[in-house]
Amino acid sequence: MSFDRTRALRLAQETFDIEAAAVQGLKARTGDAFAEAVHTMLTLRGRVVVMGMGKSGHVGRKIAATLASTGTPAMFVHPAEASHGDLGMIKSIDLVLAISNGGESEEITVILPVLKRLGVPLVGMTGNAASTLGRHADIVLDSGVEKEACPLNLAPTASTTAQLALGDALAVALLDARGFRSEDFARSHPGGALGRKLLTHLSDIMRSGDAVPRVLPDAAFPALMREMSSKGLGASAIVDEAGRVQGIFTDGDLRRLVENGVDLRAVKAREVMHPGPRTIRNTALAAEAAQLMEQYRITSVLVVDGEGVLVGAINSNDLMRAKVI
Repeated sequence: MSFDRTRALRLAQETFDIEAAAVQGLKARTGDAFAEAVHTMLTLRGRVVVMGMGKSGHVGRKIAATLASTGTPAMFVHPAEASHGDLGMIKSIDLVLAISNGGESEEITVILPVLKRLGVPLVGMTGNAASTLGRHADIVLDSGVEKEACPLNLAPTASTTAQLALGDALAVALLDARGFRSEDFARSHPGGALGRKLLTHLSDIMRSGDAVPRVLPDAAFPALMREMSSKGLGASAIVDEAGRVQGIFTDGDLRRLVENGVDLRAVKAREVMHPGPRTIRNTALAAEAAQLMEQYRITSVLVVDGEGVLVGAINSNDLMRAKVI
């Protein structure tokens, strides 16, 4: 078997053009039926049950997963299994989104009468509105394409891309109508990077109690250095008797003092501290501390309560360990 590199690249480019045209073609055909489908799903008391056979089934699983992760309860039910008992998973309060490019998938058409008897709303996503699925559906979403990207015009390629894009459009319209926020998305993705960024609060990972280096303003320089060394933060807070932050002293400050030849034997903490340091409230997200560090090019941030009292500290290493950055 010979390999024609030029032909392979040409077919790839043609595939991109055909599938892009398929998605663009949806715009002109997406109108009242789409809006009605969104409204029906939005007011649904049950779940969106997605069905599809073959490649449409694979797309259906992805659509169901996208809906579920963006605030619309959804699940995928295999139509062949539905005929052998899984129809019991579908209730009258649910809605079925059936996907079939030709609209004649036998595994779907055979259960349409049962769905009608259950009174389940049926949304058909098909490229053939005159098909069995199109005729039985309460709402028809036109996912038709002029041709497949397959050179034989047989393998589902452009048609499945159109189905996928239409499913994404449904999910986006629904999440917007629900007022779905990034925080809501994070709650359904607690194990992902976004979940960690949006659900991890400073109080979950910050150093607190005796682990936070702090000295009084009149502390001698050796005492300040012992506190910094023992706590391993790379900095120490300078606080008043009430615990309110007055300043901070960092490893960087120490290097600058040494470079300038300052006699450190007799200085007090108040004389070498950086007054008015950047602080962050203990109610903030860890991601906000990361943003603050990046913005001001610092590696440690003191955490305070509403009264400015020191309650914790965090540095970039803490954020990396928590996989926030």
